Amino acid sequence: QVQLVESGGGLVQAGGSLRLSCSASGRTPNTYAMGWFRQAPGKEREFVAVISTSGGRTVISDSVKGRFTISRDNAKNTVYLQMNSLKPEDTAKYYCATAFRISTLENSFGSWGQGTQVTVSS
Repeated sequence: QVQLVESGGGLVQAGGSLRLSCSASGRTPNTYAMGWFRQAPGKEREFVAVISTSGGRTVISDSVKGRFTISRDNAKNTVYLQMNSLKPEDTAKYYCATAFRISTLENSFGSWGQGTQVTVSS
């Protein structure tokens, strides 16, 4: 089992930037693909980005492509989500999660963090 703790959320104006971090601990966290999902109030959780074990492959949702990037530092057991040009519709709780292989499907991910809130004001 892998334990995940997200941080870096907050309140930002539209057009601003935030960098989310997800710190992993427990059972060999660097052997998992890592993903970010988000859930806005009243909406289903949606895929945002995923990165392979080595960091060599990433998949980004079309809704954030060109604005968000995902990266990882395996020496620090941490995955990042750099969010630029934020829009009010990016307001959501952001979660990181682990998967055995790169995937965009929520049910492929086993361990989940508690989430960090991102609020973008207009």
